[in-house]
Amino acid sequence: MKTLLIRFFLFSLVIAACSIAVTAWLASQATTGAIRQEQGEALETDAQIYDELLKLAATNKNWADVKSQVDELARTHNRRIALTDRNGKKLLDTGNENSPPLPVNPRAYVDPLDVNPVLKQGTGKIDPRAVGPFKLTDEEYRTLHAYAGQLKDECNVKIQIVDAPNGRPRLENDDPASPSYWDCLPGKQLYELTFTEKAAYAQLNPLFEECLTRTNVYGDRPPRFGTIRLDWEYTAVAGQPTQVVECMDEARQKLLRPYVAERANLFITEPTGGMPQAIDLSTTGVNRITLVALGILALAGFASWLTATQLVRPIRALTAATKRTAEGDRTVRVAGGAGEIGELAKSFNAMSEKLADTERQRQALISDVAHELRTPLGNITGWLEATQDGLAEPDPHLIDMLLEESLLLQRLVDDLHDLAQADAGTLRLHPEPIALDDVVDQVVNAQQNREILLRAETTPVHATADPVRLRQALGNLVANAVRYTPAGGEVVVRLRQEGDSAILEVQDTGTGIAPDDVPHVFDRFWRADKSRSRTTGGSGLGLAITRHLVEAHGGTVSVTSELGVGTTFRISLPLT
Repeated sequence: MKTLLIRFFLFSLVIAACSIAVTAWLASQATTGAIRQEQGEALETDAQIYDELLKLAATNKNWADVKSQVDELARTHNRRIALTDRNGKKLLDTGNENSPPLPVNPRAYVDPLDVNPVLKQGTGKIDPRAVGPFKLTDEEYRTLHAYAGQLKDECNVKIQIVDAPNGRPRLENDDPASPSYWDCLPGKQLYELTFTEKAAYAQLNPLFEECLTRTNVYGDRPPRFGTIRLDWEYTAVAGQPTQVVECMDEARQKLLRPYVAERANLFITEPTGGMPQAIDLSTTGVNRITLVALGILALAGFASWLTATQLVRPIRALTAATKRTAEGDRTVRVAGGAGEIGELAKSFNAMSEKLADTERQRQALISDVAHELRTPLGNITGWLEATQDGLAEPDPHLIDMLLEESLLLQRLVDDLHDLAQADAGTLRLHPEPIALDDVVDQVVNAQQNREILLRAETTPVHATADPVRLRQALGNLVANAVRYTPAGGEVVVRLRQEGDSAILEVQDTGTGIAPDDVPHVFDRFWRADKSRSRTTGGSGLGLAITRHLVEAHGGTVSVTSELGVGTTFRISLPLT
């Protein structure tokens, strides 16, 4: 069922989903480039800090000696830099006592003998700046640089001399194993090992050969260290199996460990301790999102306008119909539909039909009351005028006839008064504990008729009710049954208890009621005799009064009838 709630919900859901999807896509498109740029800049900054820390660790034996350099590095990059050992003990921190705690996980580790390949690429496992015992003395440094100068002067070539980390000068982009200047004497001397380098290799060789023997790379006869060619700057052995390279790294790590700072966990944060702030969207991205948001808003507004138009149209029709109804037109009807609006239209049509029916009943009531009052009033007026004119004698018979007409008028007025009280909800009851079988006996005795058999079949039943009003309701049913039962017929009043209810039935063997007339028997001024003769029917208010009295007691009254067989009225009253 397409209710208004579901329609609005689905419509809003679709709009929200489209808005979120488009906004998320545009936001991701607009920010992806900026985020990548920020990440690249942050990674570059971290890499620079990491490289500087590696340099400090490779050239110093402990972190305490480089506190000032790290503070300067932190100020340069506007970062807080902290280093802890493997157990979490702080080795160095550029923050102060007001800085928040460090994050749980470090950004990286700093160890020049185990370089992070992500933050520092192209250097191998060991930072080349960790030279340890390979660092040249000042005298060796001056001697080798003098050879380099002679090489440029005497060989008369344009060459570029660069310093290796241990201070040894070399030709840029030149392979020392096959130099281009062997014919020049300073060139040969430039590549000869110094006393310091020979001593360092003497320490490195046993460590290297011990690893080769342990790993059994070359079998029982591992080659001597001198037969294995080394790359420049002692980064790794060249042209050898992987195990040999790993052994060289292991030997160098053991040799260099005393000359470098200990391995440390690195924490890089904002100076306040938090992570760097996220960047704002670019102006272009904001403009795109704004334009698309306006487009979505326009689309949603158009769709909402269409939906609102569909809702307003039947509401306007209902408003116009209500105005016509207020002006007295009871024939107005509104076309219905599906959902709540359709239900509202159906309710309005039902209300309009009820109003039309009520108007018809009101007009019929006025007509019936006028008809009921016209006859007795006409009789009383006519006889009084005849008596006044001397055409009739005011004898006892005339007086009795006029009194009977007056009593008829009184009963009609009393019945109308009871109905008015019932309609207004002011019909008062005075309930008290009573024996219902006594009420039945009183009604049967008061309605005895010589022409028909009127009897009661009762069992003792006690209830709380207004005895006067209950006798009035039951008396109306019995009087009605006696009126429509021909001579020789029978009227039986039964009383019994069914569960928590008392059942009163008035059954007759009268003419019965047509099936089409059964639904109207409790309507006001309705009589089975369409001629409306008082000889065969009363005022037509008795059964309507009976229904109101029974309902005032919390009970119900119903009727079943069959033409030519008889009619049964059934009252059900709660015992409490």
